[in-house]
Amino acid sequence: MQVIAAEESSELPADVEATVVTVGAFDGVHCGHQDVLERLTARAAESSRASLLVTFDPHPREVLDPGSAPALLTTREEKLALLESSGLDFVAIVQFTAELARRSATEFVDDVLIEQFRMAELLVGHDHGFGRGREGDLALLRSLGESRGFRVDPVPPVLTATGDAISSTMVRRAIAAHDLDRARMLLGRPYSVGGQVVAGAARGRLLGFPTLNVEPDSPRKLLPPDGVYAVQVVGSRGRFDGMMNLGGRPTFDDEGRKLEAHLFDAEGDFYGDRVDIAFVAWLRDTVRFPTPEALVAQLHRDAEAARRALTALVEPDNLKGSTHVPPSTP
Repeated sequence: MQVIAAEESSELPADVEATVVTVGAFDGVHCGHQDVLERLTARAAESSRASLLVTFDPHPREVLDPGSAPALLTTREEKLALLESSGLDFVAIVQFTAELARRSATEFVDDVLIEQFRMAELLVGHDHGFGRGREGDLALLRSLGESRGFRVDPVPPVLTATGDAISSTMVRRAIAAHDLDRARMLLGRPYSVGGQVVAGAARGRLLGFPTLNVEPDSPRKLLPPDGVYAVQVVGSRGRFDGMMNLGGRPTFDDEGRKLEAHLFDAEGDFYGDRVDIAFVAWLRDTVRFPTPEALVAQLHRDAEAARRALTALVEPDNLKGSTHVPPSTP
């Protein structure tokens, strides 16, 4: 997969004659996105053309309405890492600006998709719309396709068992509700956050539960609600099971929101390492304990609960191309 830089002047290699394209933010790269990409790469292979995803940085709503812009399910780096396994030939990251937002859908199709990226076929999601005011709906795109000579193929949504189309908003709601099983099924993988291991107060070590203090890669990244979680942590030294406190440390009058992961069966110095933390299960709220000893007793119970949750973890089926995801448990 080749990534084309964000500048609008960026173009494809000269030897790429035509492309099969899809366009969107693709935040989360959830099962609905994966289905679109699977169809895209299959269609490109059938037509002997290159497959191309045109996506945006920053997220369009950060420019259009910063006050309501959602926290990101995937940072730019996380999104590209997930797209590596999609079979795409190219990912073009177009810089989303106020000027770009003012362009009509026709201008975007002509100037970006056709002129820059040599589009011969366009796959669009069921609710897709781009250009000024999201005017680039299926009817307009089909009209443009007829006059410009490119094919437009709508892609039906991937549905949950209750008939709802999977969306990034649905994933965010599951994470906000502690429903990590639901989020995992919608994403096809556990929800995770990446970051750098930094120095902390070393309080966990004194309690017998040394922790990795992790600084997230981006302040725009969505974090689940505060609490204690069973987690899996992947870094340069491998993958480790563990538990993590997200939030403050009220027992010690420290309300600063931090990520502190205690790894099972791990030793040594992780400072400076970059790690990815996958949220497996929510265990409990973060609470104030009357004494450090009471906190330590609870941490032992948390460790047992985390090990049980991790043992019970079943990797989700590959949901690409599927039509149903189990509903959330009431």
